[in-house]
Amino acid sequence: MGLSLEQQQLAQKLYEAWVHNKPLHRDTYIGVVNDFKTAYDVQDAVMAKKGEATAGYKVSLTSPETQAMFDTDAPLYGAQVASRFVTSPYTLDLTKYNEPLVEVELQFTAKADLTPEMSLTDLLANTTVAPTLEVPDARFKNWFPKLDKFLVLSDSAVGGAVVSARPRDGKQMTVDDLATVEATLYHNGDKVASGFGSEVLGNPLESLQWLVTKLASQGKLFKAGTHATTGTFLLPPTLRIGEWRATFTGGFSDVVLNVVTEVSANA
Repeated sequence: MGLSLEQQQLAQKLYEAWVHNKPLHRDTYIGVVNDFKTAYDVQDAVMAKKGEATAGYKVSLTSPETQAMFDTDAPLYGAQVASRFVTSPYTLDLTKYNEPLVEVELQFTAKADLTPEMSLTDLLANTTVAPTLEVPDARFKNWFPKLDKFLVLSDSAVGGAVVSARPRDGKQMTVDDLATVEATLYHNGDKVASGFGSEVLGNPLESLQWLVTKLASQGKLFKAGTHATTGTFLLPPTLRIGEWRATFTGGFSDVVLNVVTEVSANA
């Protein structure tokens, strides 16, 4: 069954909000989507309108705390266009975003096609792993943490931007290594919070395996070159002007995100 007219209109409004950064009133759209399958279908419709290749995915709601916030017992994924994957150090114009947060994550990039049959060890051997700052953002006003989970999903799991530093070959580490990676987030040199890879479904590779399996169940392939951010190590703060830096143990580089306004960016 295809999308209803109301659901098609939601997809169009989400696309327009993404293009023009003019957020929607979330209460207007509650009840338009009431199940996960339809929400993924709306997401696919929005992605088709963007006219860019899907370069990767973000996995959201990967801790008991964030799942409880959005009344779900499973993760969600959102597709991401290529232009939103950028490298550290990166300067972000805050005026081009709505109500962004900042998350500390790992990003996996496939060296070969990934399949559901692969073990965690196989997945690690067939990927590179990069330290990452992710900037989730929604196309709705006053969205965190109040946005309906089906609208979160329809809105590409509130995808914003992904800033990654130098990747490491997965063959250089073990599965257990990723659970014990500690990341610390700083804003203008002041420590904000820290967390471990184990916050992400026990291990970020479990999140990657969930994603590959979920995509396969929908007839989608995780092809070589595809990226995946697998979930935040800590509860995300609001993104503000200034320097954000994430440090990682385990031999990973720092990730640096400089947040400015349009005025200061052009000064």
